[in-house]
Amino acid sequence: MKFELYQYVALSCDIPDYNLKRGDVAMLIDYVTHPSGGEDGYILEVFNAAGDSIAVLTVPMSVVEKMPTDAVLTLRPLAETTS
Repeated sequence: MKFELYQYVALSCDIPDYNLKRGDVAMLIDYVTHPSGGEDGYILEVFNAAGDSIAVLTVPMSVVEKMPTDAVLTLRPLAETTS
C-alpha cells in the first residue's frame, strides 16, 4: 500500500543508524523509486517531542506502516543512556 504524502506514519522496525525504534512516528515527505528495480521507498522526516526536525532518511516502503488508531504516543530519549 502506498501512503499519501505529508501524513504521519509509524516505523515497523528499528533503524539503529538513527537510533529509531519500531513504532516511532515520522512524516512521509516524498517517494523514491529504486534505481535498479528493487523495492521503492519513502523519504521520512522525524521530529522530536518539541517539534524540531531531528532526521531525514530514506527507507524501503516495507519499513513504514499506518498509524494505528488504538495506539498512544509515548516519550523516550533518543540517545541511549548507560548506568
